Amino acid sequence: MHAKAKELLDLLHAMAEEKGCTMGQLSLAWMINKDPHIIPIPGTRKLARLKENFGAASVAITAEEIASIDAKLDTMTFDVFGGHAAK
Repeated sequence: MHAKAKELLDLLHAMAEEKGCTMGQLSLAWMINKDPHIIPIPGTRKLARLKENFGAASVAITAEEIASIDAKLDTMTFDVFGGHAAK
């Protein structure tokens, strides 16, 4: 695993543990609270995951926490669908 990816996963894991939520819930909460124009549409085939996704609405995330996640993401380059790199 790339060191920067591990740093991001460690940050998300610690934050999720502190908040008593899953990393998936934290990720959805980050997207929900990041910008009012972002509306995540998670897909699932399992009822348990659907319930988990709904739980993201009750995860409180601060502007500082959003900024810390964004700061880690800004250090990373991602390959996205279609073969283009996103930064």
